[in-house]
Parts: sequence; C-alpha cells; structure tokens
Amino acid sequence: MKLENDLGNDAIKKLVFRIAFPSMLAQFVSVFYSIVDRMYIGNIKGVGANALAGVGVCGPVVTMIGAVAFLVGVGGAPLMSMKMGQGDKEEAKRILSNAFLMLLIFSVGMAFIVYPIRVPMLEMFGASKTTLPYAETYFSIYLTGTVFALMSVGMNQFIICQGFSKIAMQSVLIGAILNIVLDPVFIFGFHMGVAGAAIATVISQFFSCVYVLSFLMGKRAVVRIGFGGYRWKIMGKILSIGITPFIIIAADNIMIIAMNAILQSYGGVKQGDLLVTCATIAQSFMLVVTMPLGGITGGTQTILAYNYGAKNTSRVKEAEKYIMLLSVAYTTILFIIGQMAGGVFVRLFTSEALIAKEAIRAIRICTLAVIPLALQYAIVDGFTGLGQVKYSLPLSTFRKAVYFVALFMLPMFFGAKATFFAEPISDIISPIVSIIVYKFSMKKIFCYEVD
Repeated sequence: MKLENDLGNDAIKKLVFRIAFPSMLAQFVSVFYSIVDRMYIGNIKGVGANALAGVGVCGPVVTMIGAVAFLVGVGGAPLMSMKMGQGDKEEAKRILSNAFLMLLIFSVGMAFIVYPIRVPMLEMFGASKTTLPYAETYFSIYLTGTVFALMSVGMNQFIICQGFSKIAMQSVLIGAILNIVLDPVFIFGFHMGVAGAAIATVISQFFSCVYVLSFLMGKRAVVRIGFGGYRWKIMGKILSIGITPFIIIAADNIMIIAMNAILQSYGGVKQGDLLVTCATIAQSFMLVVTMPLGGITGGTQTILAYNYGAKNTSRVKEAEKYIMLLSVAYTTILFIIGQMAGGVFVRLFTSEALIAKEAIRAIRICTLAVIPLALQYAIVDGFTGLGQVKYSLPLSTFRKAVYFVALFMLPMFFGAKATFFAEPISDIISPIVSIIVYKFSMKKIFCYEVD
C-alpha cells in the first residue's frame, strides 16, 4: 500500500510541510465554520447582539466537552506512532481499539451528565437573563450530537498519526462545507434562529464522524479499529499523555468563561452584555490564531513520535526546527492581520458602531504577543508528542496560572476593559520559561527512554 507520508524515511522538511499544512488547514476550516455560525447569529434581525452573546457563553463550555476528544485522541495517537516506529503493529492496533472504546464511553457519559445541569452551568459561566434563552437553546441541541463531535475529532488524530493528513483534512472539510450550507437554511430559511445553527452543527458533525470511522474500519488504513484487547494499562497510558492537551483546552475555555463572568461583573448592567459580545468576537479571532497553530504543532506530533520510537534523534531535532519556524511564520501573519485589519473581521459579526469599536480594540490587545505564543505551542506539543508529560503539563499549567492572576488582578485596578491584557501578558512570560526548560531538557530526553 502506498502511504501518503513515510514518517521514517521521507525528507523531514517536506514531511513537516506535507503534514502541517493539511492539519493547519483542517483546523482553519473548523474555526471558519464556527465563525460562520456566529456570523449568521450576529446578523439575526432584532436579536443578533444578544443571541451572539448567548452563543459566546456556550462556546467555551462546548469546547471543554470537546477537550475529551483530545484527551483520548492526542493521548493515544503519539503512543500509536511510537509503536508503529518500533514495528509493533499489533500493539498499535490495541491502542487504537482502546481509544475507540474510551471515546464512545466518554461521549455518551458526558452528554447524560451535563444535560440536567446545563442551565445553572450557563448562568455560572456568564449568561445573563437576556442571553440565557439563546445559550440554553443552542447548548441543549448541541449536546444531542456529543458522540458525533467527540468521535470525529478524537479518532481523526489516529488518521493523522498514520500519515494520512489529507484524509484527516477531508473529514473536517465535509463537516465545514455542510455546516456553511445548512446554517442559512435552518437559521433564516426555516426561521429557527439559534436553534437552526445548533441543528446544522450536529448534522455536520454526524457526517464527519461517519467519514472518519469508515476510513479507520476500511482497507486503506494501515492500522484499523478492532474489537477486543482492552487493557487498563493501555488506557492509563493514553490518559497520562492526553492529560496535557486536555488541560490546555479545558483551561483555555475556563479562562474564557472566567473572562465573560468578570466582564459581566465589572461591566455591570450597562456594559456587561456589550463587553461579552466584544469578547466573543475577539475570542473568535483568537481561534483563527490558536486552532490552526495547534494544527501545525499537534498534527506534526506524529513525526516526532514515530522517529522517537525508532530512536532516530536527528530526525526528531530537525522536525522540531521546521515546526517552530512554520509556527512563527503563521503567527506573524496573524499578528499583522489582527493589528491592521481587525475591523474587517469585526464587521462580519456586527454593524453596531459601539460594539465594533470595542471589539477591534480587544482584538488588537489580544494579538499583541501571538508571535512568541507560537514557540509555546511548538515546545509544549513537542514534549507531548515525545510522551514527556513531566515537561508539557507543568509548562501548560504555568501559562494558565499567569493568565488567571492577570485576569483577576487587572480589572480590580484598571476596570473591566483591562481584562483583555491578560492574554498578551501570559503569552510573553510563558514562552520565555518554556524556551529555558526546552534548552536544558532535550539532552536528557534523548538519553533514551521509549516504553
């Protein structure tokens, strides 16, 4: 069988670009159709701003649930790549089978646990009396598709780690295109508003899920989903590696939830909902930065893991270099866009002058330090790909801690609008620490321990 990418033999520079670009594009498209949701919602006649704020409250909660997909997917994929690099196909198959079972149990379980507490959860996370009806409607419908969402995202990692980055990208494209087509049909054609946006999302996720699972159970996959061989030890290893990306995503969304709550608290009745709407727009732009960036650094983990498993240190080091360069190049472009053309992005969501003014300001603040953020992502995801949780987890936790300290301190002294500066503060301090740790740890990592 001809492989898309030979992880052990293809030239590293070409390999990084061939895997990174489809992974980056897949995440970009994923963000795009999330933004299309919000764009359509923000333009619903008469209620757009409040509906957008309501869906903005749902956003981080939805992504926190989705973080479970990365707990299993990003936890299991590097392990599987290492075993493939060692030539142990049977163990790679067992890892995939265990990951599939874990995702199935987690996705069904989370839907049943979260649904009864959805209203108090949304209220706690920043929904006001005005925005709660929109938030509850969207979130309640979204929960019905939890299995499809988690399966499509989580199992897609096991397509990437086998070298099929284009297939992985196609699975995202299917969902994205469907969502973009169905959104206006349900929102405006059937006059369903926020409920229509949620229904379009669930349908799109269903078809992505079907595509991913059909590939992993079909003949083209090098390692296919099987049944049996379930072991607590394998599940424990998957969770131990996946805990870092899980905490990163969960903490990122707790940060957004905390920001919404603080903006409501310090903004008060007059400015609370307005600032949450602005934050939703700014956070949408930051997703355009961070998710494709994560596509670069996360998608290329399979190169690092495979060659680390094969004990080919020089290829691992070379891959890390190109991953960092590509990440910095991407964030540099987004920094320029954020500072110079934020207004174009904002106008997709709102035509209200006051909201637009504050949202542009928020985007410029949030993107001040996205270039050093690229190194933070490359280093932390690189450690995760090598199975080095003892480095990736503390570095990730440190960044969140810096953010939370700034988030709670800034509005106390400078008011609600100063809250947005928590992002660049954490994006400057954290990469400095990560670079220092990376410099002094790599020699020890290559001394050589691969289980």
